[in-house]
Amino acid sequence: MVVEELSNIADNLKLLGDKTRLAILTLLKEREWCVCEFVEIFDMSQPAISQHLRKLKAQGIVKENKRGQWVYYSLHIEDKSYIQAVLDQMPDSKTILSQLNKTQTNIVCE
Repeated sequence: MVVEELSNIADNLKLLGDKTRLAILTLLKEREWCVCEFVEIFDMSQPAISQHLRKLKAQGIVKENKRGQWVYYSLHIEDKSYIQAVLDQMPDSKTILSQLNKTQTNIVCE
């Protein structure tokens, strides 16, 4: 059982090794976000963003909530204190968005 748990933790931490996924999770610390917002923020295609989110969802790190044609994501790490510890060391969303030359006000989903 311990080996399986260590393997699961290692797999989850590997996901955080990708800077886009780490930035997504850091943004999700403060609120839920729509896929369309992430497309704009990261200047990536919708399928690329969805792939990142799919990997995070498969590990139970994020959960999705469908509203009409849009899918919103939020953190789901209540049982993963080691991920919370990593995210506690990350900058706030305003800092991340400014580094990407984005603001929350210039992101629009259509």
